[in-house]
Amino acid sequence: MKRKMDVHIVRYMLLAAALVLGILYFDVIIAGAKGLWGILTPLILGAVFAYILNIVMRKLEKIYFPRSDKKWVTASRRPVCMVLALLMILLVIALILLLVIPELTKTFVLIGQEIPVFVENVTAWVLTYSDEFPAIEEELQNLQIDWKTLGDNVWSYLKTGVSGLLNSTVSIVGSVFGAVVNFVISLIFCIYILSSKEKLGDQLHRLVRAYVPEKWAKRGWTFIRTADAAFSSFIIGQCIEALILGFLCTMGMLIFRFPYALMVGVFTGVTALIPVVGAYLGAAVGAFMILTVDPVKALLFIVFILVLQQIEGNVIYPKVVGNSIGLPGLWVLAAVTVGSGFMGVLGMLLGVPAAATLYKLLGQHVNARNMALDLKEAAEAAATGAAAGSDKVNEDDGGDSGDSSEKAAD
Repeated sequence: MKRKMDVHIVRYMLLAAALVLGILYFDVIIAGAKGLWGILTPLILGAVFAYILNIVMRKLEKIYFPRSDKKWVTASRRPVCMVLALLMILLVIALILLLVIPELTKTFVLIGQEIPVFVENVTAWVLTYSDEFPAIEEELQNLQIDWKTLGDNVWSYLKTGVSGLLNSTVSIVGSVFGAVVNFVISLIFCIYILSSKEKLGDQLHRLVRAYVPEKWAKRGWTFIRTADAAFSSFIIGQCIEALILGFLCTMGMLIFRFPYALMVGVFTGVTALIPVVGAYLGAAVGAFMILTVDPVKALLFIVFILVLQQIEGNVIYPKVVGNSIGLPGLWVLAAVTVGSGFMGVLGMLLGVPAAATLYKLLGQHVNARNMALDLKEAAEAAATGAAAGSDKVNEDDGGDSGDSSEKAAD
C-alpha cells in the first residue's frame, strides 16, 4: 500500500514539474511545435488525402468485379481503383475551376471597364449641380494640382514599387515551389498509405496490443471506429448536400433568367462544402456578379437565395448531413459555431464530425450506464420480492405450527 502511494506521489510530482516547465517555456514550446508542424505538414496532408480517397476507393472496389477470384483481378483491384478515385477527384476539381475562373475573370474585367465610366459620370454630375452645393464648388475652384510634384511622386513610387515587386515575385515563386514540392510528397505518401493500408493497420494493431493495456486499447479502437464512421458519413453527406444545393441554385437561376446561372450555381455548391455558412459566401459572390449586370436582378437574386437557404438549412442539411452522421440539427449549428470560433474555416469543417463522434460515444456510455442501473434496480427489486416472500412463508409456517400446538394441547 505504501509503495502504491509513493508511485502516485512521484507521478503527481512529475506532472506538476512538467506543468511548471510548460508555463515557463511556453514560447519555446510553441515555436518548436510550429517547426514540427511545418516538417510534418506534407505527411499529415498525405494522410488526409488518403482518408478522403479511401472513401471513394472502397466504393469502387465493391464495383470492380467483387465476386471474381481470378488472380489478375485481385492483383489489379487496388491500383486500378486507386487511380480511378484520384482521377475522379481531379476531374471534378478541374471542371469546377474551368466553370468558375473564366466567369470570375470576365466579371473583374467588366468591373475594371465600368469604374472609369462611373467616376466620369459622378464627376459630371457634381459639376452640373455644383451651383446647388457652394462648398463643393468652392473646393473645385480652389483645387490646384502641381503636376510636376505629382509626377515626381509617381516616379519615386514606381521605382520603389518595382524593387518591392521583384522581391515579392521571388518570394511568391519560392512559396509556390515549396507548395508544389509539399503536394508531391503528400501525394506519394498518400499512395503508399492506400497501397498497403491493411499491412499498416495490422502493424498498428500489434503495436497497440504490445504496449497499451487491453482496457485502454478497447476504448481507443471504439473511439477510432466511431470517429471513422462519423467523418466518412459527414464527407459523403456534405458532398451530396452541396451537389443538391448547387443543382437547385442553377435550376432556379435558369428559371428566373438570372445571369451567370451555371457559374454561380457551381460556386454556391462548392462553397456549400463549408457547413451552414458556406452557401452564404457563394451567394454573396453571385449577388456581386449579377450586380455588375443588372442591380434589380441582383436584388431579386438575394431574395431567391434567402428562400433557398431556408429550404437548405431546414430541410436538406438536417436530412442529408444530420441524419447521415446521427447528429441533431441543433448540435450541428453549435458545432459549426464553436469550431469556427476556435479554428476558423478548418474548425467549421472538423467541428461537425468531431461533435458527432463525441455525441455517439456519450450516447453509448449513457445507454450502458442506464442499462447497468436498470439491471441493478431489477436485481434489487427481485431480492426485495424474494425477501418479502420468505417472510410470508415464515409467518405462514409460524401460524401452522401454532395451530398444531393448540390441537396437541386439546
